[in-house]
Amino acid sequence: MTAQDKLRSNGSATTLLSIAAVLWVIWGLVHVLAGVMTISKDTPQAVQGIADAVAPETLDIVYPDAAGAVINQHGFNLLWIGVVTTVCAVFVWRHSASAIFLAALVGGLTDIGYFLFMDLGGHVNFVPGTLMTLICASAIGLSFFAQFRFKV
Repeated sequence: MTAQDKLRSNGSATTLLSIAAVLWVIWGLVHVLAGVMTISKDTPQAVQGIADAVAPETLDIVYPDAAGAVINQHGFNLLWIGVVTTVCAVFVWRHSASAIFLAALVGGLTDIGYFLFMDLGGHVNFVPGTLMTLICASAIGLSFFAQFRFKV
């Protein structure tokens, strides 16, 4: 490989990782916001915000305190998952292999569960939920391609 080829490869890797990092920031901040909103709302409104394709009146019921605690735990999980992926995005930008894999692990596993139970269940609208899954998958794909193709 010539010096010019190495320079071109590094530029391609940098571009791919920069795009992936921006996608992770978007994904992470949306999840931080979703976590804060979930924790700060009453249980019926929080469930309506999560399952946004379900008729709101069917979710406007009195939930037991334990269900409210589960919803708040979910909100907390959304919050920390968003913070972790946003922090990872900074290091993905800097070509950190560890950050690439940590963001993929945290964000990817989160969205697999979301896709299986919320998307396939028909409980959510395309925006923001399914769109966030596509953003996550794109960030993983771009960063893994850069990592394995260009050995960043």
